[in-house]
Amino acid sequence: MRIEINLLPGAKRGRRRSKGAALDFKAMGAAIAARFRDVWLSAAIGSGAVAVVVIGVLFMMQRSSEAALIALQEKAVADSARFAVVLADRARAEAKRDSALTQLNIIKAIDGDRLIWPHILDEVSRAMPPYTWLRTLAVTGTAQGTNPAAAFRPPPPDTTKGKKKRLVIELPRDTVRFHIVGRTADLQAFTLFMQTLEDSPYLGAVLFTKTETMIEGAKEIKQFELDLMFTRPDSSLLKRVPFTIPPPPR
Repeated sequence: MRIEINLLPGAKRGRRRSKGAALDFKAMGAAIAARFRDVWLSAAIGSGAVAVVVIGVLFMMQRSSEAALIALQEKAVADSARFAVVLADRARAEAKRDSALTQLNIIKAIDGDRLIWPHILDEVSRAMPPYTWLRTLAVTGTAQGTNPAAAFRPPPPDTTKGKKKRLVIELPRDTVRFHIVGRTADLQAFTLFMQTLEDSPYLGAVLFTKTETMIEGAKEIKQFELDLMFTRPDSSLLKRVPFTIPPPPR
């Protein structure tokens, strides 16, 4: 007894074969194709397949990117720790440099201001023409030593983040002004005297304030008054020489 099963409903029953039942693959393919004739169903199945593939690809890319970022993070942490030590050493070196620079500038300021009056007297004496003499040479305005360089205190260190500017030290300097009262028997000598004072690198702001005619020893002379200011020339124009003390006579 043989039992035949119709796998394709609606299809015509084939002829019986003496050697048993056989599958009709052509009919089966046609039936399956008929079921997939629905466009929306096919699109849904295709979209699902594409989505699965895309999700898999994105997952693999995300894992690779995550591994690369973790490696970069570990390298950045190591570099940060190394650079923090370097920056701390640099900050300490800059603090020592600024302290030494401040002390050096204070010493230079003190050394430069201790010879103000020798320079003034030397320049006035060098500029003195014949037939001219001085009656008064006195300080006017603020007295010297009001703002001593030794009392300078550097500003506190800059703790703000970002690029730090190099410390610029501006030491307080006294403004030394003085007044000259002199007399001359020749007006041209006075003009030469004033021009020579203006050409001096240590003197500036030469201002003629007053002149008057006087009689001295039955001679007519001119009395003049000048206001001047001591100026500090550029260090390149100065020539420093050591003080020498002559040996005592034998």
